[in-house]
Amino acid sequence: MGGRQSARDWPHDIDIDVDIFDHILNTNMYSVHMSSPSDRRSRKRLATRQGISNAATQLFIERGFDQVTVDEIAAAADVGRMTVFNHFPRKEDMFFDRDEEAREMLCEALRKRDPRIGPIEALRLLAHRLVEEKSPAVEFSARSQGFIATIEGSETLKARARAIRDEFEQVMAVALSECVGREPADPDAQLAASLLLATWTTALIQAHRTFRQSRNTKKANTAFLAIVDKGTVALKAATAGTPYA
Repeated sequence: MGGRQSARDWPHDIDIDVDIFDHILNTNMYSVHMSSPSDRRSRKRLATRQGISNAATQLFIERGFDQVTVDEIAAAADVGRMTVFNHFPRKEDMFFDRDEEAREMLCEALRKRDPRIGPIEALRLLAHRLVEEKSPAVEFSARSQGFIATIEGSETLKARARAIRDEFEQVMAVALSECVGREPADPDAQLAASLLLATWTTALIQAHRTFRQSRNTKKANTAFLAIVDKGTVALKAATAGTPYA
């Protein structure tokens, strides 16, 4: 996580796709617990990758994504230009470098759910657990605003966020179908995944707006969970009669 940025004023117009990926799928806002590589070479490679990402994110937040060059990132990370591209084929990948971990977090919640609990309910419980554990994935604070402001200031980041959202919806649809033993193309899973993302997106947007207005994280958390809970009721109604509800 990058804790080095200065706080910025929240933009008045919030992009729905940008917001969800800023706080579920992106950058250095959080990390999930994953097995550490035992191979020394792998550990060194991961450390180099993280160093590049940290340096890039700090520069992006301080100066704006489009104003930072790859050469400047390489210098800040103390690596060569080609080393940067070896780890990140696109500049925006340095900002959205945790989307795979985020996908794994949600998919793991489905795989490890109590079989007596439906997939949709399992993800609602995950939202509550993330808030209870004060996970940076659902952080509503002055610090998180710098990340959102950076995305709002770049059309490139907005476009990448939308692409990640589309990719993520398909991943969730497959994960939902697999966890109940249905085919990956199951239309009920596609519907559930789409509504799930819409629910979390709306919840995140409202929570951030609540924080912007109140500067109160507790109120923002309450707003987030209230919408997740309401959305879950709608999701269960929409998927009634299926194993997802």
